[in-house]
Amino acid sequence: MASVSLTSVSTFIGFSLKNRSRFVGSLALRYGPKKRRSSGIKVSASSVAFKDLDADDFRHPLDKQNTLLLKTIPGLNELGKALLGPVAEQVMLLENIGTSVLVSKNQLSDLHELLVEASKILNTEAPDLYVRQNPLPNAYTLAISGRKPFIVVHTSLVELLTRRELQAVLAHELGHLKCDHGVWLTFANILTMGAYSVPGLGGLIAQRLEEQLYRWVRAAELTCDRAALLVSQDPKVVMSVLMKLAGGCPSLADQLNVDAFLEQARSYEKASSSPVGWYIRNAQTRQLSHPLPVLRAREIDEWSRSEEYRSLLRSAVKLSAPT
Repeated sequence: MASVSLTSVSTFIGFSLKNRSRFVGSLALRYGPKKRRSSGIKVSASSVAFKDLDADDFRHPLDKQNTLLLKTIPGLNELGKALLGPVAEQVMLLENIGTSVLVSKNQLSDLHELLVEASKILNTEAPDLYVRQNPLPNAYTLAISGRKPFIVVHTSLVELLTRRELQAVLAHELGHLKCDHGVWLTFANILTMGAYSVPGLGGLIAQRLEEQLYRWVRAAELTCDRAALLVSQDPKVVMSVLMKLAGGCPSLADQLNVDAFLEQARSYEKASSSPVGWYIRNAQTRQLSHPLPVLRAREIDEWSRSEEYRSLLRSAVKLSAPT
């Protein structure tokens, strides 16, 4: 793993499918190709909220398992906090919001409404939201100790997605915050960066942590895809986001087929079920910060048909429209 700069400290937290992508920005705020924005976003008549939702109600089993493994590493949190000093905090904060637009009721209000509604559905506080000019479709979350967390959405992602898909992405990022992934991931990335900066021993420490950290991060992404489904309440919306991030662009978006992409996911699972396929699959994913999009699509399809998901829906209450 190459040395990580402060500008890429929280790349693990993003929705992008690129491995270790930098925060790097086109703005035409349309929700999908050839579609105009509505004058305002209203709460859907079918929207429901999960009034007493706890993070463990939707946390993926691999997330739970790998979180426990991380907690067994002596001094991980303490070392991460030590490395995350005031200067690093300030650099990260200015890097990620200095050239962005802060979303509010009076600024990009449609996006603001999407975030507020998603936050209500997931029973969590809405963070700040920024839109940043960037040609790489991505969204990410940064949680800095003592500061209000925030989400950053790249303009190219807004251009690529429909309104419902964009809200699913926001819900995914909210899932990171609700599950306290943000702080863990920031500490983990700073730890890895700091360990590599120490001559000799530092590289060895970081290499030993790297594989375990990536395994946990991939599991955390599966949890947050579930948060996206809880908000969209339609697995095809979440799978469509993954499909577009894998191979979509505004000019092709209306020709993409979610059912065909799910079949592709099933064929990948079948092809990788042999001993040789299993080995190749692990080699392919071991150094990735996100699971492969086809695997994420398959996971969300299966969870959408599970009793666990149906039970959550039964416990939900109607989300009242704003007056």
